[in-house]
Amino acid sequence: MKHLILTLVVLLNINSFAQKSGKALLKEVSDKVNSYENISIDFKYVLENTSENIKQETRGDVVLQGDKYKLNILGVTRLFDGKTMYNISPEDEEVTVSTKKDDDEDIIAPSKMLSFYENGYTSTMDIIQDVKGRKIQYIKLIPIDSNSDINYILLGIDAQTKHIYNLIQIGKNSTKTTLTVNSFKTNEPLSRTLFTFDANKYKDYYINKLD
Repeated sequence: MKHLILTLVVLLNINSFAQKSGKALLKEVSDKVNSYENISIDFKYVLENTSENIKQETRGDVVLQGDKYKLNILGVTRLFDGKTMYNISPEDEEVTVSTKKDDDEDIIAPSKMLSFYENGYTSTMDIIQDVKGRKIQYIKLIPIDSNSDINYILLGIDAQTKHIYNLIQIGKNSTKTTLTVNSFKTNEPLSRTLFTFDANKYKDYYINKLD
């Protein structure tokens, strides 16, 4: 019994240390991200569900500046100017216009992909992996909300740069979503109109206003 109690005490102390260390590392990442004027990311996105024999893989890129962003993925451009969202589909020749929803729970959404972990999760340090000479420290994030569709998330952080390397999300339906950052550039010179929707470029498109 004494041995069991001692083991539990040690495990609790390790878990407490891991949580504090995890939070400290996440704060470093957050501070680093917030120090940049803008961020340009090229990434790979993979969705897998072995039980359903599903595997989808695609690449994309996004430029973020504050709340504004321009995302290109699956042939569609998603533009958010800080107030209004424009989904531009050349294949359908359609532009869908909507107001940003604060209750959007998609953590892969560009506006959240570098900050979603700041609220709503408990965090503990996980494994360290060597990826092509880079030390990637993983932090395990578990949703506080027991009704969340997410089982847990592994957030891989480059131990040297404090930049996010990848994100592995495991859903309660066994779906695995992985976002891997291929390139991470900061403080690039950006066009003043990068986040501005120019209606003149889409005169032949159907404009679908949702609100």
